[in-house]
Amino acid sequence: MRKITLLLVLITFSSYAQDVKVMSYNIKYDNVDDTVNNWNDRKENMVKLIKHYQASFIGTQEVLNHQLTYLDNSLEGFSYIGVGRDDGKEKGEYSPILYDTSRFKVLQQNTFWLSETPDKVSKGWDASLERICTYGLFEEKETGKKIYIFNTHFDHRGVKARAESANLIVQKINEINKENLPVVFMGDLNLPPESKPIQFLQSKLSDGQKITQKAFYGPTGTSSGFDHNRVLKKRIDYIFVNDLEVKEYIHIDDRMENNQHISDHLPILAKLYW
Repeated sequence: MRKITLLLVLITFSSYAQDVKVMSYNIKYDNVDDTVNNWNDRKENMVKLIKHYQASFIGTQEVLNHQLTYLDNSLEGFSYIGVGRDDGKEKGEYSPILYDTSRFKVLQQNTFWLSETPDKVSKGWDASLERICTYGLFEEKETGKKIYIFNTHFDHRGVKARAESANLIVQKINEINKENLPVVFMGDLNLPPESKPIQFLQSKLSDGQKITQKAFYGPTGTSSGFDHNRVLKKRIDYIFVNDLEVKEYIHIDDRMENNQHISDHLPILAKLYW
């Protein structure tokens, strides 16, 4: 009887304590004018990095359609959700979510624009470009546990746009997540931790770096600008969570053999469980 009870406890524990890794990564769009930091010279190393850290969800930013196709074809057992921001189809940059299809399935997916009219292609407030947030509701196949993943890229110039985008994100999460399921919100927010929009987000969601159980590891900042001599102090990429615990939170400063950065942003990795 004791053996049966112990077995049931172990099964229950394994069902509710499984880890899930998530990564946020601005991969830098394929600018044809790039010479030293050309996409074709970086892409293989990027795939190696992603494969090495084995995240189940990878929220990427600045992704053009052909870059997304390359990642999708190179990452076996993964698929993605997301659309281009310029037409809601394939034009312009995506903020897609790549996910491990062996472990998770998509129950729901959508993209909204960071603007006053989020349900249609639009540029918001004082933003310089169209900006989007892609999200999905995912179910773990083995356990049936569900999780929402949101991924975005805030405008790099519009002060009002960034503040309003933070408000919109929180509003949308509250509207969409009617069942109060665990939530991950990640992306390149183009804002430092001391800014009001980030402080607002920290008041509504948990900043993964602040609640990590294992000490935060890596450089303080996430923006490298492809400068291998830069002191990495500028943090503008984040992973926020709700109803999830953070075991580890890392800014990954892996480089190519020539010491060049793989992107102009460092990827962030968070190890979560719920």
